[in-house]
Amino acid sequence: MPTIAYLAIQFPSAVEPYVTEEIEELRSRGIHVIPGSVRKATSHDAVHVESGLETVVLQPLRIIIVMRALWLCIRHWNRIADLIRRILLRGRESPMQRIKALAHTWLGACYALQLEGREVDHIHAHHGYFGSWIAMAAARFLDVSFSLTLHGSDLLLHGTYLDAKLENCRFCLTVSEYNRRYILQQYPGVEAKKVLVSRLGVCIPKSRALSCVTRRIDSDGPSSDLSVLAVGRLHAVKDHAFLVRACAHLRACGSGFECLIAGEGAERSNLEALILKYGLRGRVRLLGHVPNAQTGSLYARADVVVLTSRSEGIPLVLMEAMASGKLVLAPEITGIPELVIAGKTGFLYKPGSLADFVARLLFIHSLVRGHQRPDHPRRSNSTGSGMGPGCRSATTSTAPGTLSRSANCSSSGPSNRVGGFRDEDLVLQQI
Repeated sequence: MPTIAYLAIQFPSAVEPYVTEEIEELRSRGIHVIPGSVRKATSHDAVHVESGLETVVLQPLRIIIVMRALWLCIRHWNRIADLIRRILLRGRESPMQRIKALAHTWLGACYALQLEGREVDHIHAHHGYFGSWIAMAAARFLDVSFSLTLHGSDLLLHGTYLDAKLENCRFCLTVSEYNRRYILQQYPGVEAKKVLVSRLGVCIPKSRALSCVTRRIDSDGPSSDLSVLAVGRLHAVKDHAFLVRACAHLRACGSGFECLIAGEGAERSNLEALILKYGLRGRVRLLGHVPNAQTGSLYARADVVVLTSRSEGIPLVLMEAMASGKLVLAPEITGIPELVIAGKTGFLYKPGSLADFVARLLFIHSLVRGHQRPDHPRRSNSTGSGMGPGCRSATTSTAPGTLSRSANCSSSGPSNRVGGFRDEDLVLQQI
């Protein structure tokens, strides 16, 4: 069996449990996996450290590694010369991006030195950010193959030097058919056969499965008819500000609600200011980082789990919510419609349309107020009592089609994992 070095920007990471799970699965199949992390894990990720996976951490660097890496770049210049030419002479990257790519090539040499003597056969990078360039450079120095997994923003928003990564990878995994089509359209020189869809999935304990519209019994907030939950890091791309503005519209419509946002990040102060501006304190609550073990109680409390991101792959939070039997509302972008089939497995709204988002929340609110099971919709012409002028349901005639409930495990689609690859490439079969 091969030895695979598996590199992530940060490992372990509470927001990327699938990386740990993939490594553990590979090891269970007899593959020797060496986890790698560009940055040291933070305290929030301590919950995952108990897996006992010994990790190669690049930063902070030791001075001896720094000096040896410079010598390695000189000694094996011929192995990275084409990468350096791509950095300096081709493409439309900014001067700062080119400088960073040179530094990441040098970090690749540092990574290669830390893998020396471990008989590595292949390096896999999770995400297409700068860590994948480090992995690619390290593979060059070690004279082994390289592959990567692409999710959402790393492909759609921050695809710096992605042409070179796709050209040089042995294969590329991505999480949706949408992503695969995007890659082949934007990078026509890439061989279609080496871009493969590998679905993500989640498993939910039986105690959390099929909970369906579980109403909260106690509350330290105001009395609410609708409990809205959002789970995700507080980053601009997640656009929680959109959700806060939607909550202001809900209040104007006379709709009783609470909105819980679980996650931490750089946007916290901006969101706090927005909540204060709209007078939503007590209705919209920022919960901060919530350990994965505690998210079950949040799903049980929620009537609907919402996603407001501007860019996504296929979010795990939607899978977790659906597997817990919860209604979901998400933007009709990227690969999300492959998971959320409108009116069948959840609700979709027009991207960026606050009016459409609020209208669909009001429709969901009408289901909850009518004590109606979401998997047995009824015909409705009512917008519900207590809704102000200009506020209406997402539908004026027929509720969306049957909402199917998940079993204990939820996946974003047919699995293309180990058993699904008809390929003689052993590394490809295993990853």
